[in-house]
Amino acid sequence: MPFVIVSCDVTVSTGPTIVGDEASDETLMESLGASLVQAKCQTYKHFVAPHAPRLVMDELEREGFQLVGASGVGQTIVWTFSR
Repeated sequence: MPFVIVSCDVTVSTGPTIVGDEASDETLMESLGASLVQAKCQTYKHFVAPHAPRLVMDELEREGFQLVGASGVGQTIVWTFSR
């Protein structure tokens, strides 16, 4: 069962939105308009979509994903989707 974890800062309602790590499905990441980035001082890469979380979630629903959980972690909101 594939999962997608979507997150963004609480204060950022217009994007960007983190949508996956470097092992994520590239076709799905492309449909979300996400680019693979590596921030300074980080040893890992992740996919970031320039869109607001709502737009990312709308696209995930069109792709057949459903929201299965949501949580706040510090200043970050995290949503988990499953297909």
